[in-house]
Amino acid sequence: MFVKKNISLKSYNTFGIDARAQFLLEIENDEQLSEAFKSSQFRALPKLVLGGGSNVLFTKNQRKAILKINIRGIEVLDQKNNDVRVKVGAGEAWHQFVLWCLDHDFGGVENLSLIPGTVGAAPIQNIGAYGVELKDVFESLEAYEIKSGKIRSFNKEQCQFDYRHSFFKGRGKDQFVITSVTFMLTTRPIFNVSYGGIQQMIDEKELELNIRNISESVIHIRQTKLPDPIKIGNAGSFFKNPIIEKPLYDALSLIYEDLPHYPVDLGSIKIPAAWLIEQCGWKGKRMDQIGVHERQPLVLVNYGEGKGKEILKLSEQIQASIQKKFGIELAREVNVF
Repeated sequence: MFVKKNISLKSYNTFGIDARAQFLLEIENDEQLSEAFKSSQFRALPKLVLGGGSNVLFTKNQRKAILKINIRGIEVLDQKNNDVRVKVGAGEAWHQFVLWCLDHDFGGVENLSLIPGTVGAAPIQNIGAYGVELKDVFESLEAYEIKSGKIRSFNKEQCQFDYRHSFFKGRGKDQFVITSVTFMLTTRPIFNVSYGGIQQMIDEKELELNIRNISESVIHIRQTKLPDPIKIGNAGSFFKNPIIEKPLYDALSLIYEDLPHYPVDLGSIKIPAAWLIEQCGWKGKRMDQIGVHERQPLVLVNYGEGKGKEILKLSEQIQASIQKKFGIELAREVNVF
């Protein structure tokens, strides 16, 4: 196990926040993960599990042992008719796994192209984009149980997937470290192109409808809407789209006739957080080294030397303004440490 001491975390988080960590442990396999929790050197220290650092905001130096999960490997377990089970190490970059699927003509994850982060982090918040969520292609996962020191398996039902939520963000939070995820993919995919302009792009370019062209369309759309974290520090969508009760929606729709909305069930309505933020005047607003992105108000950005505390304060100001104007509570998608 490779241990780094008193190290800057700037290159380990996509916000580019220059917080420091007392210890950073590079975890390459299950045995090293067990060692990190059981060794006398690190047993007493609080731990923070880190994947691609694309969903975290550091607001201070970390007096924890940072466990950087680098467990690799992609393995086809079996293929029956059109169904393919693929097991992937938690440390694999999510988008690289998507590209691997395209190269092998395995469908199911093409709509999830270019999402930052690692495979192990994906089930925790049930990542989703362009009409597809991770749960749609999920079969099972393996996770290290911190209390017992054993590897446990979880099926879809046990993961309790919900909108940007799972067992591992709820009752199972801080109790497990995901080590691998098994997906159920297909050689005969059902194409999902009705969301976010995918069909329009395919029609305009007169492209054949296949998983690679869907992926490339998603990549193009994302690149036009979202800033590249290599160029501008960010963690993608900072807030979740709020789900409100129908009576509140009915009241708001009388005031805002153009209020965009998506029914979730008979009693709940999803409202785009980006629209709410823009209505409150935050889109493109810059405060020295931090701000709200000029094209996508869901994205808070670090222009270079911003501090995590400054970004957190900005997010709280946005939340307060939306609560005051709409009576809607906006929840963070990014984890704050």
